[in-house]
Amino acid sequence: MKKLSARTAEFTDSVIRRMTRISMKYNAVNLSQGFPDFDPPRQLTDRLKEVADEGPHQYAVTWGAQNFREALAAKQRHFMGMDIDPNTEIVVTCGSTEAMMAAMMTVTDPGDKVIVFSPFYENYGADTILCGAEPIYVPLTPPEFSFDPEQLEDAFRRGATALVLCNPSNPCGKVFTRDELSVIAGLAEKYDAWVITDEVYEHILYAPGTHVYFAALPGMRERTISCSSLSKTYSITGWRLGYIIASPAVIDRARKVHDFLTVGAAAPLMEAAVVGLKMKDDYYAALQASYTRKRDLFIRGLDDLNIPHTVPQGAYYILLDISEYGYEDDLLFCEHLAERVGVGAVPGSSFFREPVNHLIRLHFAKQESTLNEALNRLAGMKVKMRR
Repeated sequence: MKKLSARTAEFTDSVIRRMTRISMKYNAVNLSQGFPDFDPPRQLTDRLKEVADEGPHQYAVTWGAQNFREALAAKQRHFMGMDIDPNTEIVVTCGSTEAMMAAMMTVTDPGDKVIVFSPFYENYGADTILCGAEPIYVPLTPPEFSFDPEQLEDAFRRGATALVLCNPSNPCGKVFTRDELSVIAGLAEKYDAWVITDEVYEHILYAPGTHVYFAALPGMRERTISCSSLSKTYSITGWRLGYIIASPAVIDRARKVHDFLTVGAAAPLMEAAVVGLKMKDDYYAALQASYTRKRDLFIRGLDDLNIPHTVPQGAYYILLDISEYGYEDDLLFCEHLAERVGVGAVPGSSFFREPVNHLIRLHFAKQESTLNEALNRLAGMKVKMRR
């Protein structure tokens, strides 16, 4: 057999998606892969029914349908506080996963170095390697998941040309403060580096946290590639509608990368999603209130069970500490948790560059009845998971 590519030799499948398959195998409550078990807003699904009859059903413009880009520009202009040209500063992608990959390919070359905070969403390291670049990991220290500015600057000194910033952060729920973002901005400017942001959880925050868009910081618009999607905000993870917002020069290049990666996002889904992009502020307030209730319900339940955990400032993930169970392999723990307890989780080691195997990730983007069922099952964890 002829040799396969060296760059993919060390890859595994996604651990997150693998845990969904394991959850299905054991009929476990799937709190591993982060998708809701409740419906999207009715306005979107009603519009999708109309589009099924009316169309469009053929290719849209490669970088996104005109009305979708215009609605997206208006919505993000409102929240980001900066003018956005729908014709020169946006490319619509097949989810934020493609947005991040296209952004990385747009600003890095083989041999470049890219800073990634640890813990991190598993795709970031893979994106860097697929581009032929080298990730440099900078730790976020629990429980606040703050970074050491000196360690971060040392990473820049090593020649990093870009930094990946997930804010709010998956998996730890960190929301970076304006002061922290200003430190990152100062270093990016000092070392003339790009900042690629993943802001998919931009509207899922918990008081008193506030989301600061990195591109809106003084002097950062021209060096920021803002990536996000509609998946989490409108509970449509399967629609795969993401986007990149950046300066015209960056978008001109990113559109070419996107064109050859996927051609374009799904035309009927873009058409249906326009109504979501035009929703008023009360929708986003209700979204935040709904997720706050889910978070508080789940945290109270874990506290009642004396299960140690983090408290997220944003996004919808919680890390549980499983140190007391004596497992050296957190993947094996998660497999046993699905089989014996009936709850699906993700091993923390898939998110950390450091040798961390005492944490697992659960998410709470579920109906309250689902969360209560998961808590009922987790009540048996201390007995069923003892080694």
